[in-house]
Amino acid sequence: MIQAVMVISTLGKPRLLKFYNFQDPEKHQELVRSIFQLLSARPEGVSNFVETDAIFGPGSKLVYNHLATLYFVFVFDSSENELAMLDLVQVFVETLNKCFKNVCELDIVFNFNKLHTVLDEMILGGQVIETSSEEIMRSVEEIARLEKQSSTTSLIPKSISQRFSR
Repeated sequence: MIQAVMVISTLGKPRLLKFYNFQDPEKHQELVRSIFQLLSARPEGVSNFVETDAIFGPGSKLVYNHLATLYFVFVFDSSENELAMLDLVQVFVETLNKCFKNVCELDIVFNFNKLHTVLDEMILGGQVIETSSEEIMRSVEEIARLEKQSSTTSLIPKSISQRFSR
């Protein structure tokens, strides 16, 4: 099971925190700080897999991808395949790149709703439900279209609004 998904800036600022098992909200900053210290101390060229027993409990691991000014982090337990999780991080980043035309930190800060929509299309309750970037994009575009349509739809029937506009 996936325990958490995080996007953390290279300055240690959390840009996305999504926990799939309960974590006390007061503990969130402590977890982010611990993970950031762990990742920022790792040299370039080492494995993207890290054992996190001390942070998230026995059998937990994290996989990350460091791109530009962001760390994309997935924390998971021993029931998940490490290489599948690395691929899932890549699908997440690839989908965000499609959404934002080369994702950057500002895209994430100012479009957090879309970021959560992409993540929710991939993972539900800690279980992977979609791994195709194209399918995820199709769903995200459909949701955006429906949101736009619902925001332009008037709650007052046309026959009534026309009568009062005369």
